[in-house]
Amino acid sequence: MSTSQNHEGRPGRRAVVVAAGAASVAAALTACTNQGESGGSDVVEPAAGDGTDTRGTALARTADIPEGGGKVFADQGVVVTQPRAGEFKAFSSNCTHQSCAVSRVADGAIHCPCHGSMFDASTGAVAHGPATRPLPARKITVTGDSITLAP
Repeated sequence: MSTSQNHEGRPGRRAVVVAAGAASVAAALTACTNQGESGGSDVVEPAAGDGTDTRGTALARTADIPEGGGKVFADQGVVVTQPRAGEFKAFSSNCTHQSCAVSRVADGAIHCPCHGSMFDASTGAVAHGPATRPLPARKITVTGDSITLAP
């Protein structure tokens, strides 16, 4: 007799508990993803690749970053904003509260979906907690209409 079945051929208590636990974990992970999310999220998902360091390569064109908004480049760990016409800023895309990835830039703020922290899109300063530290600035270069993450 298998240890995962009882003497009547039905699954045993341990097998049922393990299966229920696995289903709970799968449900929690599914609920935490941003797939199908709408509402202005400008997260750029990682492209399939070999994991090489891509700093120094173009992130976006200046026209891709909306004035007063921005885009999150999840694969680069950076969020690029354009607080005012022609002014581009970049910050780490990891919230300083618990390192969740920020999800979007809207209304002059960078938003973290995990606990509601918001950061000023011009400075990276905390606009709303629970985060208490600003987003670290990242160095970018704007050449013509190309925005590049500095090496």
